[in-house]
Amino acid sequence: MSRFRSVVAGVGSYLPKKVMTNDDMAKIVDTSDEWIRQRTGIRRRHIAADSETTASMGAEAARRALKAAGLEAGDIDLIVLATTTPDLTFPASATIIQSKIGMVRGFAFDVNAVCSGFLYALATADSFIVRGQARNALVIGSETFSRILDWSDRTTCVLFGDGAGAVVLRGEPGAPGMGERGVVHSHLRSDGRFCDLLYVDGGPSTTKTVGHLRMTGNQVFRHAITNISSAIARVLDDAALTVMDVDWFVPHQANQRILEGVSKRLGIPEERVISTVAEHGNTSAASIPLALDAAITDGRIKRGDLVLMEALGGGFAWGAALVRM
Repeated sequence: MSRFRSVVAGVGSYLPKKVMTNDDMAKIVDTSDEWIRQRTGIRRRHIAADSETTASMGAEAARRALKAAGLEAGDIDLIVLATTTPDLTFPASATIIQSKIGMVRGFAFDVNAVCSGFLYALATADSFIVRGQARNALVIGSETFSRILDWSDRTTCVLFGDGAGAVVLRGEPGAPGMGERGVVHSHLRSDGRFCDLLYVDGGPSTTKTVGHLRMTGNQVFRHAITNISSAIARVLDDAALTVMDVDWFVPHQANQRILEGVSKRLGIPEERVISTVAEHGNTSAASIPLALDAAITDGRIKRGDLVLMEALGGGFAWGAALVRM
């Protein structure tokens, strides 16, 4: 039997000050505000300044999450950072964040599952807490996708933005029940047969370069709706719950049409889906904690609410997590 459960003690986020609207994008590539909004629902995205990095943004989101949790960096003994855009090939950007926030104990590492990375990081940190190997953990999603975009490719460069979000998980005695706060259940999947549909065409071991993001959009769209819907159904079935038992759905903010497609397929009421894609664009591993923080800040998500998060990213890697806030 589990000795501990992972409770969300605080959430924080950070977005760069620079905003790039669809009209700004139209000055760079052959596109328009109407074209982008109709196909994606995106109106703007945030772009990191030259002085900002994945680690610096992640550190700021972490500080805000710690403040919300009423904790100090010294209380944290684990950082799991989800990112596809690390500051350096090594060391892990999580260790850079560890240094920036003044955490001098415990351990820190990165995970890379692209857009579903936050769910992988959440499940990983939860496992350490459940087994008593960590008491307080920072789970961070931070990305500077603007640095790996091909700004001449209008099918991809209009979709992505930069940002960071963080969650503090606190270990509390006892296993999570339906009425108890904490991570209730997670379901993760991947299928490497589809790597060539969403990838970056570079890397240290192959091209010795960073490379640019490449995507076969129509096929990713189809797989996203199918696989995300399956993951949601699986995590609810494992928890003996239905769609109607969930208070809020916090999806990966990739494309408004994907959000609507999954909702329609599963019968999820539109008013219970948190959508920030119009304001942030696709921030990959940062998108779920960014959306979560926005909904907590504006009062929609409250303590005790049952929240379901889901995502699909390159790999393909996908999954869902159920959390009682």
